[in-house]
Amino acid sequence: VQLQASGGGLVQAGGSLRLSCAASISTFSSFVMGWFRQAPGNKREFVAMNRWSGGRTYYADFVKGRFTISRDNAKNTMYLQMNSLKPEDTAVYYCAARDRWSTSYYSPIQYPYWGQGTLVTVSS
Repeated sequence: VQLQASGGGLVQAGGSLRLSCAASISTFSSFVMGWFRQAPGNKREFVAMNRWSGGRTYYADFVKGRFTISRDNAKNTMYLQMNSLKPEDTAVYYCAARDRWSTSYYSPIQYPYWGQGTLVTVSS
């Protein structure tokens, strides 16, 4: 399993970015896919998760109403649409995957597969 995250960059507060995560997974539609982020000096934290294609989505409270997770199974790609960005959203964003549901989906240790990360910088 390989994950490739992209789409990060520099944006002003209030702006938008869309992150992508291309996955080399033959059964992509059945995988649990998530986004995490890590700011300098902080632990990696949960952002959003899509249980599987057509399944439930879960968000961290601090992104509810601003970020949307989605996936395109035909392209084996997951997305994170980020709107109304704030300076505190500045972090390296990682995509992650696991092959089955876990009630601890918010914990990074539940995910065995990780992308390399893409940096998002939000200026004030």
